[in-house]
Amino acid sequence: MMNLKKYNILTIPNILSLIRIALIPIIVWLYNNEYNLWAVLVIILSGLTDVVDGYIARHFNMISDLGKILDPVADKLTQAATLFCLISEFPFMIVPFSLLVVKEIFLSVMGLFVVKKTKVVKSANWHGKVTTFLLYFTIILHITWNNIPEAVSNMAIGACLAFMGLSFVLYIMRNLNQLREQK
Repeated sequence: MMNLKKYNILTIPNILSLIRIALIPIIVWLYNNEYNLWAVLVIILSGLTDVVDGYIARHFNMISDLGKILDPVADKLTQAATLFCLISEFPFMIVPFSLLVVKEIFLSVMGLFVVKKTKVVKSANWHGKVTTFLLYFTIILHITWNNIPEAVSNMAIGACLAFMGLSFVLYIMRNLNQLREQK
């Protein structure tokens, strides 16, 4: 018997993910108009909806394949938009922004191939969650601390880059293993 729940589209977690995507232009506008505190508060609200949608999905059996895709897309779009905003003030942010773009495009194409071959959509792993936390921490740190010392800035960005690189490699390995298991 086919599990129809995994095909649900209109679920509370998916609606929360769509709300997070809708918050992105608000965050960008607030930051670009120097309402930094408000931008941070909206980023935190976005992060809270991420936690809530995951909790609801797991505890009320509302996990769907669309949600497994939509949730990380909302995260990555928010991260990319805020990193891009920060580049003008912190030029070194181009590095995590570029790595994020390359990583997500590569893993999205690879993930689509894996899903097509295996018919299985996997959720995020622990390293992806740590990377997400570090990115948001670094973003909020840079938005709230206008005169952040370069050493502190570089350390925060370096930690993000290290986990982004690790996560990139581990997701590639997971996808390759999933393809091997399919054969």
